[in-house]
Amino acid sequence: MEKSLKSIATNYGLYLGILLALLTVISYAINIELLTYTWYGIFILIAIVAFGIVSVAKIKQAQNGFASFKESFSAYFITVLIGLIISTVVSYLIFNFIDTEAAGILKEKTVEKTVQMMKSFNAPNEAIAEAVEKIESQNQFSIGGILKGLAAYLVFFSVIGLIVAAAMKKSKPDTE
Repeated sequence: MEKSLKSIATNYGLYLGILLALLTVISYAINIELLTYTWYGIFILIAIVAFGIVSVAKIKQAQNGFASFKESFSAYFITVLIGLIISTVVSYLIFNFIDTEAAGILKEKTVEKTVQMMKSFNAPNEAIAEAVEKIESQNQFSIGGILKGLAAYLVFFSVIGLIVAAAMKKSKPDTE
């Protein structure tokens, strides 16, 4: 069954990666500002969690409705890991090789959205200036920036994965 778990999770990870890559490429082609919209980020978050949950459900289905916590978490994590790696590679290629100017435009749009959001929350001007300075000083598409972002996403989605695994695990009854 271990091979089945890995192959199912890998397949869903590939599907997730293709979806995330397509969304990035389409957003880049249509209007790069789409990548800064809150609803876009929420949709991506929901898609990632949904693919992880479907992967766990398919593992359970392949194992007659049973999956341990470890199997559930592994299926979720492998799916999310593969999806995020594919998405990260596509973003890296677009913003470092295909169109390096787009990274600057995206940073500009991110600064605008951040200032807009912070002003709507009545943040002090010093806090806004500090946030803008922080964004402008970082290169989120450098190797270091991309790896940090990937690591942060993996930690965040792993916490969600632990919750999903706990909710979806179902142990086989003892047959003694």
